This record gives sequence, C-alpha cells and structure tokens, in this order.
Amino acid sequence: MSELTTIARPYAKAAFEFAVEAKAVESWLEMLVFAAEVSKNDTITGYLSGNASVEQAKEIFLGVCGEQLNEQGQNLVKVMAENERLLVLPQVAEQFAALKAEFDKEVTVDVSSAVELSADQQSNISAALEKRLARKVKLNCVVDASIVSGLIIKADDMVIDGSIRGKLDRLATTMQS
Repeated sequence: MSELTTIARPYAKAAFEFAVEAKAVESWLEMLVFAAEVSKNDTITGYLSGNASVEQAKEIFLGVCGEQLNEQGQNLVKVMAENERLLVLPQVAEQFAALKAEFDKEVTVDVSSAVELSADQQSNISAALEKRLARKVKLNCVVDASIVSGLIIKADDMVIDGSIRGKLDRLATTMQS
C-alpha cells in the first residue's frame, strides 16, 4: 500500500463518517472529486508543493474551490492544508468513493468483449452478477478485439475469463507441461 493511501485513509474515513451522519454522502463525493481535480492542477500543485506558505496555499485553494465546497468541506480543506496534505486529495476522493460503494453495496464490474454488448446482454450479465455478488452492479463495458470471442469479467479481485483467447492460452500452457 502506498504512503499516499495511508496518509489519505483517516481523512477519507472521517469525511465519510460525517457524510453518512449528515445524510450527504453524494454531495460529499462531489465536493471531494472537485477538490481532488483542483489539487491536480499544475499551478495549484506548485503552491501546495512549497511555493507558498501554508496560509497562502489554504486561501488560494479555498478561493479556487469557491462555493463548490460547503462549510464542512472547507473545514476539511483547512485541516488538510494546515497538515500540508492537500496533495493527497485525489487519494482521499478515491477512498471515499470506495467507502461509498461498500456502504451502498455497489460494485463496478469491468466487462471486456470482442463486440459491443446489447442492452439485453448487459442486463442479463448485470442480473447474474448481482445475484452472485449480492450487490448492486454497475457495468463498465469495453470492446477488445484481441479477446476473439466471449467475455472477460473483472470485479475487485474476481476475474471470470470466458474468452476464446483465455481458453487458447490455457490450452497452450497445458500442452507445454
């Protein structure tokens, strides 16, 4: 686990717990994603990397974010600025989104296929995965011609390779043994 992830974890957890208590998880996610994008800006990164005092960096950052952050969001930014942690906002937003997905019992599943999947096929895949994973499934479908035929489904640590390319690779490995 990277150091940035470790640094970001308590901020994401605290923000998430507050957001759940305030019943404002979605608006908090929007605020954090916006603040994360601001922190990635080259000019802002320069200020946050030591080209400005902590107080100046905080004021500049809050000025750029403007009304995109509510009072509590501004308080989080102030605390992170005082601890010189604004550069980890992208990781905070990422971890917050993961906490939200867990809270919502939702998982994003990557589906790769050789051809575009119809709405009916996507619906069937989604229903089968929701039953198997006991979660709400959000599909992210991608066309990959190298698959030849079939599907590759990835959800967190689970991979289901039902592609012809995967079967041929397994056959080749078996024949070499």
